[in-house]
Amino acid sequence: MFLPGRNQTSLPATYTPADLQADWEFKILQSSALAFRKPDVLQKVREEEAQAGWVLLEKIDDGHLRFKRPASARSNDHNLSFDAYRTNYGASMAIRLLIFWLSLIVGAILIYLFFTNRL
Repeated sequence: MFLPGRNQTSLPATYTPADLQADWEFKILQSSALAFRKPDVLQKVREEEAQAGWVLLEKIDDGHLRFKRPASARSNDHNLSFDAYRTNYGASMAIRLLIFWLSLIVGAILIYLFFTNRL
C-alpha cells in the first residue's frame, strides 16, 4: 500500500503477469528498530541482499523493504554467509523486549538495595 509521507523512496511495487509467471521470488525484509531510515544501513542491506541476487523494489517505510530475485539465484544460496530468505534485520522485537524487561528488573533490585541500605 502506498501511503504518502511515510518515508517512502519509490512508488508501490506492482507485479505484472509476466513477473508473476517468470519464476521471480519476492520478499519483505523488516527491521523492528526502523534501521532503514539510516542511508548507510540501507546501503549495507542492499549490498548484502545483492549477494543473494535480491534487487530492491521499494522502500515501503523505515522498517520495511521489498525485494525480488530470479528463482534461479537460489542455486548460489549455499555460498552465502547469511540466510537468503531472512525476513528480519537486526535484533528481533522479542530480544529488544527481553533486554527492556531485564533492565527494569535490575533497576528495581538496585533501587530496593539502595533504600534498604544494603548497597
